[in-house]
Amino acid sequence: MRHLAPAKVNLALHVTGRRVDGYHLLDSIVVFADAGDWLEIAPAATLSLQVLGPRAAGVPTDRRNLVLQAAALFPAGQGAAITLEKHLPHAGGIGGGSADAAAALRGLAALWDQPLPDMAAVLGLGADLPVCVSGRPSRMAGIGEVLISLPPLPPLWLVLVNAGVAVPTGPVFKGLARTRNPGLPAMPDQGWSDAGGFAAWLARTRNDLEPPARQIVPVIDTVIAAIRDSDDCLLARMSGSGGTCFGLFATEAAAKAAAAALSAAQPDWWVQAAAILP
Repeated sequence: MRHLAPAKVNLALHVTGRRVDGYHLLDSIVVFADAGDWLEIAPAATLSLQVLGPRAAGVPTDRRNLVLQAAALFPAGQGAAITLEKHLPHAGGIGGGSADAAAALRGLAALWDQPLPDMAAVLGLGADLPVCVSGRPSRMAGIGEVLISLPPLPPLWLVLVNAGVAVPTGPVFKGLARTRNPGLPAMPDQGWSDAGGFAAWLARTRNDLEPPARQIVPVIDTVIAAIRDSDDCLLARMSGSGGTCFGLFATEAAAKAAAAALSAAQPDWWVQAAAILP
């Protein structure tokens, strides 16, 4: 079985509070791109993990890897040979490890004919795990456990860009000027009729983690400016805690043209055009 672990993109991320245990409360718009890592899962007597692909370097193959932590949520004693093919940048703010673990949960549940583990246990692996398991455009709230389906989205394309500089999540959260910020604005009940209308609504939102991330890794400014200057870009912003940034586009042709131009101008950057999955 071969499973896509799609990139998770926070189109908006509002930090609305902080619990006494230190977890931050979020109000976020999450979508998934048709680009990501891949997992191949095959029957085997024991459980094993190997990591291949262009971004395999430095990815652990022991219990530090979220894929094996996800497998441990199932009853013990079951085997599978898992091959993780890494394409997404590390520490990129697009849920690479969480997406891998979510794909492993879905794949192993099918292989072993088991229900998915309890979502409270899944949440224990990381705040992005529940939404990555769902794999659908969602409004994510709480610490990641509250998921609300979005109104229908129009066809949309992304250009994802990462300059190759890791952004440490802890210092980004510590750098927040405020932890109690307003939540998302009201959404239209019937959704958005076109990409321009959605982008106009999205422009009223923000990523509260972007300012501290820019302070820590200034190249994020350069990346966002380059995306924003692309022809037909509707919106440019950072995803999650960084450092992957995205541009929103109405058509495949516009996104692919922007990706080609960015790749030519900055050959050392990771650049990927991708559709938003429904």
